[in-house]
Amino acid sequence: MKLREQTGGLLPWSVQAMEKPLHFLFVMEDEAGAITLMIVSLWCLGSWPALFNLLERRGRVPMHTYLDYTFSNYSVALLFALTVGNIGPDTPQSPNFLKQLSQENGPSVAFGLAGGLALCLGNICLQYSLAFVGISLTEVVSASVAVVLGTTANYFLDDGLNRASILFPGVACFLVAVVLGSFCHASNVADMQTKIKAAEPLSQMLEDMKSPMKGSEEFTALLVNSSNNHEAYTEYHGDVKRVASSLNVLSSSHNSDCKSRKPEPLSKGVVANAEYLLNLESHRAIKVNGKSVVFGLGIALITGLCYAAFSPLFNVATNDQFHLLKPGIPHLVVYTSFFYFSTAFLICSVVLNVYLLYHPVLGIPKSSLTMYCQDREGRHIAIVAGLLCGVGNGFQFMGGQAAGYAAADAVQALPLVGTLWGVFLFKEYHGSSRKTYILLIGMLLMFLTAVVMLVASSMPRHGSETLT
Repeated sequence: MKLREQTGGLLPWSVQAMEKPLHFLFVMEDEAGAITLMIVSLWCLGSWPALFNLLERRGRVPMHTYLDYTFSNYSVALLFALTVGNIGPDTPQSPNFLKQLSQENGPSVAFGLAGGLALCLGNICLQYSLAFVGISLTEVVSASVAVVLGTTANYFLDDGLNRASILFPGVACFLVAVVLGSFCHASNVADMQTKIKAAEPLSQMLEDMKSPMKGSEEFTALLVNSSNNHEAYTEYHGDVKRVASSLNVLSSSHNSDCKSRKPEPLSKGVVANAEYLLNLESHRAIKVNGKSVVFGLGIALITGLCYAAFSPLFNVATNDQFHLLKPGIPHLVVYTSFFYFSTAFLICSVVLNVYLLYHPVLGIPKSSLTMYCQDREGRHIAIVAGLLCGVGNGFQFMGGQAAGYAAADAVQALPLVGTLWGVFLFKEYHGSSRKTYILLIGMLLMFLTAVVMLVASSMPRHGSETLT
């Protein structure tokens, strides 16, 4: 007898009742509850890369960050398995976590492990792509590839569980968002180059004027308005015409008599903008100055391919669509699959990152296990990132098992959250042109539309078999 039946079917969580009161195994079956989990998962999975990007910009060794993130991420899988996945006695249809560890479910375990490996490789690539092309474009490319390929695979694996008439137009919206995102990034890069180019003559002129103007009121005004002023950078609005006007006034003033008139203030943040970017490059862990943006986009593409693979692999691990399990062997419950998935993720992450500690790439300083253990700077941020990722993945899988993994791929609309972090935390579009902002808003609207359509395609997985 199910607890849902005892409560008139009002619970958003379907709870399979066991022989003893209050002993039960949470199994998500309600469509509304699944959608709620997807929304929470979207926020979690869109937020943790921002924390990675923050630590990299502060100069923390990426391998240190990833190891901290890995251990906290794995703790979430263990918590899920030992609590909601292991409450009460098991049943033949849904054995609990500890019971399934001893069952002959090798093929399903193998798919779960493969999914964890795919996610591990994808996240490592994501970490480096963030440094090359920023959080906004990285998540646009990787998430879109993941949705187009992964959602299609999950739709057929689930035997058309989701509404195709809504699902695939939602996928098309992702493709439109990719195009808008590409144009937006190109426009933003052009804006940034314009700002830096405008700052170069002003910076040089300040160097030339320092000697004759040292101690003067004019020089003090220039320092206040331009040199090394990070706050001015954050207030800069990209008005290049005012920069040129200020340059002309200052040039004529300096040639005649620097003390004869007080120069007009420089456009705020122009010189500071260039100096801020150079300062960022000197402090960040991954050196990207002079590196090809195409290289970063290639890493983002690999990230997307890995992300496109892990969800279908998890789907097969949980539902055994290829009927590889022996007759009478129950399918892995979502919590057991999540445990194996996260175990492979843990092993792969530790092996690769320990190797990279001693053999770093892309100009990252060499490190060691001893240095990692002693590096506590930013560790709490990396741990939070791991917790967010673990909860996000767990909720995605729970929602997918209830309403279809194709619909659960809506959580891959990471740019919807990641771009907001890029705008407000990392100032990636600060002072950009109107054209860039229009493209940015259009991209976000298309991602929002895609999420709504993918979620709307959800269908409850009623009557799914748990035994082969």
